[in-house]
Amino acid sequence: MLRCCLILILLINVFKVEAQKTVAVKGEPVIVNRDTLFKFYTGQGLLSPTERAAIVSKRIRNISSRLDFNPDSLLLKNDTSISVITYKSELILAITNKDASFSELDRPQLAASYLTVLKKKSGNAFQNFSFKAMVTSALEAVAVIAGLLLLIWGVNRAFRWINDKSLKLWESRIAKLGKKGAPIGYAVHLLPILTNLIRVARLFIILLLIYLALPLAFFIFPWTKPIATELLSYVINPVKDIVQAVVHYIPKLLTIAVIYFVTYYLVKLIKFIAKEIENGDFVIKNFYPEWALPTFNIIRILLYTFMFVVIFPYLPGSDSRVFQGVTLFFGVLFSFGSSSAISNIVAGIVLTYMRPFKIGDRVRVGEVTGDVVEKNLLITRIRTSKNEDITVPNSSILGGATINYSSSSIKLGLILNTNITIGYDTPWTAVYQLLIDAALATEGIKTEPKPFVLQISLNEFHVTYQLNAYTSLPNNMSTLYSRLHQNIQDKFNEAGIEIMSPHFTSLRDGNEIRIPGDYKPEGYEKPGFKVEKEG
Repeated sequence: MLRCCLILILLINVFKVEAQKTVAVKGEPVIVNRDTLFKFYTGQGLLSPTERAAIVSKRIRNISSRLDFNPDSLLLKNDTSISVITYKSELILAITNKDASFSELDRPQLAASYLTVLKKKSGNAFQNFSFKAMVTSALEAVAVIAGLLLLIWGVNRAFRWINDKSLKLWESRIAKLGKKGAPIGYAVHLLPILTNLIRVARLFIILLLIYLALPLAFFIFPWTKPIATELLSYVINPVKDIVQAVVHYIPKLLTIAVIYFVTYYLVKLIKFIAKEIENGDFVIKNFYPEWALPTFNIIRILLYTFMFVVIFPYLPGSDSRVFQGVTLFFGVLFSFGSSSAISNIVAGIVLTYMRPFKIGDRVRVGEVTGDVVEKNLLITRIRTSKNEDITVPNSSILGGATINYSSSSIKLGLILNTNITIGYDTPWTAVYQLLIDAALATEGIKTEPKPFVLQISLNEFHVTYQLNAYTSLPNNMSTLYSRLHQNIQDKFNEAGIEIMSPHFTSLRDGNEIRIPGDYKPEGYEKPGFKVEKEG
């Protein structure tokens, strides 16, 4: 057993060594001006190969960028265990026997090859800092600046032309609208907005040109190339991140599109069915046609809500705490701020299926009487006989009593009733006949069922009669009552009967009858006082 464990430990160590060799074989490059000079396959001291390569690369770049740099000043010194390359007593790199173990050359030969490469490559880099190269680079920078100024001049000219053209088109358009009688006062407020938008667009383009010209100018000089690269990265990196995010988001976007289109066409199908039910082409038992569209609206809201719940996890940033916090905040805000609205919506849904009234019905809600002109989930709007539009919250309607004058007016007829008081000296049969005649003479009163009269009270000086007449025009109640009252007066005056309303007593002797003069009998004279003497 012990022997097996020892063999297993030995194999593990062998694998580790092989793995380290595999990693080391790759090597870490020393890069200067995007050119690989050589590679380090082993670390040195406490430095790893990567750290060692980075330090040597930085040293070479710093030395080669000096204006007095001379490649011939690079020197190699070989000792018994190490080879050192220096520049004017400054250490550049050191080569050990361990470095040579990864090469077919010995240590001095490897160090000599490194020195040759450094002189050649750094010499090429130094040429970039020569006087001729610097003059050429300066001229190129001047050309870039001149081109930038030329572009800015062209942008200013172009936007000046756009501004003048826009003003002319705007003025001509306003003049045409003014001739047609259209209101043009808003143009005074919109014109500054238009000019400011043009000004902002011009400034944005100029700043963009300057920003793009800076990397181009910095890239001309070798020592400013890192600045150019960094400036470009400020634009390229965000664009690259956006493109990558969009590409990675495409599968989720396709999922959202599928969910949306399925929901959209399902809503269209339900809308088609609702329209068929509303038009009476499709009948469902105990389901009224006026329920069709409200039911469709409720189902549509539920479907789109369910769609949003399903889509939510696929939205960008939906799993972030900030997004969830904002969503929760708006949810709480909506809950506290719309409690009355929600109660009205619930009441509106209940009223839809209770069917207490429909559009066009004459109703009475509390102290309001009129025709229903609009109803939705929040409010019901009623128009009175004086053309006053009164808005009533649905919760108020649900919490109170509602009178519908139109619901039974077609089949049964709405009964209009009015009270009248007549003295005891007039036979009730005559009063009945006169009231019925007055009702039948009123336009809008139905002849069938016939009007009828009720005696509702016997008072001290008179009898209260109630006339009841049927009509199928509840929306004209005010006009019908007015006509009915006119005809009652005419019928009673023609019959010479006084209407004792509300309380009327008279000493008949010596007093004139209380009816209009046109209805008095021909030759009528005011009676005198009658006095009788007893004994």
